[in-house]
Amino acid sequence: MPSDLLAFLKSLHPDIKRKIKAGLKYIMLKPSSGKSLKDELEGLRSYRVGRYRIIYRDVTSILEIIEIGEREKVYEDTLKKLAQEKNDLH
Repeated sequence: MPSDLLAFLKSLHPDIKRKIKAGLKYIMLKPSSGKSLKDELEGLRSYRVGRYRIIYRDVTSILEIIEIGEREKVYEDTLKKLAQEKNDLH
């Protein structure tokens, strides 16, 4: 998991942190449990943990966590992160 996501998790209240960790464990066991995203985020999935979302993709049995954040910002932040990754490759 990227260091920015680890820092984000460490900053959360212990109850929320525990719920997100449980969500991560669940999607590791059942990667198809999240909702399939559309349009620019096609190929990613979103798993709901209260007001937070875990954005991830399952690539050949490797679960890649893309972003974790509050619903209001997480999809926009994911788009920005994916655009940055795309720019870094070029």
